Amino acid sequence: MKDLFGKALLDYQNKENSEDIITSTNISEEDVLPISYLFRSFKDMPKLEQKALKLAKGKILDVGCGAGSHSLYLQKNGFQVKGIDISKGAIEVCKLRGVKQTELKSFLEEIETFDTILILMNGTGIFQELSQVSSHLKHLKSLLKPKGQILIDSSDIKYMYEDDDGGFWMDAHANYYGELDYYLSYKGEKEIPMKWLYLDFNTLKLACETVGLHCELVLKGEHYDYLAKLY
Repeated sequence: MKDLFGKALLDYQNKENSEDIITSTNISEEDVLPISYLFRSFKDMPKLEQKALKLAKGKILDVGCGAGSHSLYLQKNGFQVKGIDISKGAIEVCKLRGVKQTELKSFLEEIETFDTILILMNGTGIFQELSQVSSHLKHLKSLLKPKGQILIDSSDIKYMYEDDDGGFWMDAHANYYGELDYYLSYKGEKEIPMKWLYLDFNTLKLACETVGLHCELVLKGEHYDYLAKLY
């Protein structure tokens, strides 16, 4: 990857003529992701994220930490937090903002154990495809201390396939409807496309059961999104 996401974060952090990120998927038009949103404080976070941070306990792993907003909030409240991300630029920004423990790595490379694993901002996206959910959950389960928890959010995007008559135009022979191709561009340069997974709650719960995890619905958002606790 070109790490355009990391470049955008660094430009904003260093006040170097930053621009907003442009995103799209194979089923949606281009949308603007304001860089400032990734540097938000607790009061500006969605209710699902605020709830997850309030439920976090013990030693915490912040998966896909981005600009470090979640890690910083928890750190300021006395928690030991480790932020990991596959974006080199994101990790640099986290360090510049004061996150004490960071590492450039995928969650699949993690071997430490934690009391809480946070995977927010459509956390199920990191699973990429439905076929990988169970194996990835199994690895995450191995990172939990006794009585540990995973706090993860996602959305049921079935509504995006609804037509004017209230029916759905999904291809019955296609892959799971939450599997998307995700596109990102910054300052006119395009990132290599990636797979991104939106997972409805019932499908997540079923996958959890296959690997011996309990899945509890913690909170529903305002637009088909939800926060789940796995333990």
